[in-house]
Amino acid sequence: MQLFVKKTIQQLIDSADSGEYQLKRSLGALNLISLGIGAIIGAGIFTLTGIAAAHNAGPAVVLSFVVAAIGCAFAGMCYSELASMIPVAGSAYTYAYATMGEFIAWIIGWDLVLEYAVASAVVAAGWSGYAVSFLKDFGIHIPVQLTACPFDTVTLANGMQAHGIINVPAVGVIVFISLLLMIGIKESAVVNDVIVVIKLLVVFSFIAVGIHYIKPSNYVPYIPPNTGNFGEFGISGIMRAAGIIFFAYIGFDTVSTAAQEAHNPQRDIPRGIIGSLFICTIIFIVFATVLTGMLNYKAMNGDPAPVATAINMTPYPWLKFMVKFGIIAGLTSVILVMLLGQSRIFYAMSRDGLLPKLFSDIHPQWRTPWRSNLLFMVFTGFFAGFFPISQLGNMTSIGTLLAFIIVCGGVMILRYTRPEIPRPFRVPSFPLFPILGILVCLSMMTSLDPETWWRLIIWLIIGLIIYFTYSRFNSKLYQKE
Repeated sequence: MQLFVKKTIQQLIDSADSGEYQLKRSLGALNLISLGIGAIIGAGIFTLTGIAAAHNAGPAVVLSFVVAAIGCAFAGMCYSELASMIPVAGSAYTYAYATMGEFIAWIIGWDLVLEYAVASAVVAAGWSGYAVSFLKDFGIHIPVQLTACPFDTVTLANGMQAHGIINVPAVGVIVFISLLLMIGIKESAVVNDVIVVIKLLVVFSFIAVGIHYIKPSNYVPYIPPNTGNFGEFGISGIMRAAGIIFFAYIGFDTVSTAAQEAHNPQRDIPRGIIGSLFICTIIFIVFATVLTGMLNYKAMNGDPAPVATAINMTPYPWLKFMVKFGIIAGLTSVILVMLLGQSRIFYAMSRDGLLPKLFSDIHPQWRTPWRSNLLFMVFTGFFAGFFPISQLGNMTSIGTLLAFIIVCGGVMILRYTRPEIPRPFRVPSFPLFPILGILVCLSMMTSLDPETWWRLIIWLIIGLIIYFTYSRFNSKLYQKE
């Protein structure tokens, strides 16, 4: 049946290595680890830590980071095994094509396109807010009409209200990063490496200064007693906080989308995924320990910027500027990695004939799928410029969790159907870890609000229309058979 026809792993590798679709291999293990860190450490470390501590876990939010990391580790190991077996661009889309067939691959690919696009737009809108605030600190003011979308109403300093026209900084950062990605993956990786170094220096500066202002009394009680409601402190609060914090880790899977541009993908992609997860987990744990030691978790309730509040307790006002700059740097690298993953998935779908060929055309000099980057520059820039963050919502989560589930299932399918294929990296404790990965991600999906599910369903319906009217008949695998 065509809907579930599969590509062999050799077919995937051969098509990726053909001259027409060959991308430039210029990324090593350190570049890939940096990409993972760039995607994971964004504004989440500065915001989610305080929210989860204040409402759910108290100082034990540190344990929540550990629980969330364990859940990500299950999915990360499954990604690593499939990436070492199938070292081509496309991530979960490509893995699904080899394990569950074309129809499931189309669904997950189409879903990830939306998730990455919305994530990039949301982060770009957040980047705009921090950038405008940062410029104000230096006396540079941008008219509010050019920093807000038409649906936003902004209160001016004189008390009057004004409507936005377009969020120019958000569109500008999307355009800049898209052009950078078109020029070349190596250049993009260098910029990302620099940004990652900057934001890590900011985080380490906060830790180095803040550790001297920790009050041991703020850790008592370490696990506040439950209020009688599930998820409000106690053990259930730690688990609820883990669910909130889980989304701070999302982004490590983007490393696998760059498999076709890695020097040695079988070796370096697993190192990039697991290495970035491990490093970020250590940073998150230390950061949360210092923050909850400096500032009592009760004082974080209703505080939109607990990190800034904690910094105000120190005699170092320059640190506030550093943290704000670090957040801007963090958001910049998140946008870069999201747009990179988005264009590579679209490229892979086009290469397979499921989308028009122009989206898999490689630039003769840059060796990048530049038309895919150009498309998403317009698509994502439109959302970032004309839609508020409140309407874009939490659409970045559900598709990523669905991808995690499919990847964990793909590992199990290939272990039983193709046990003879070499696996440079193997998920330990099989099948326990893949099963746990599926259960953890499924529980996260079921906790999301109904509106998020409806948006996903509507987007998938649009995708099904395209598949059954175009993709199904232009599939290269279908034509070959």
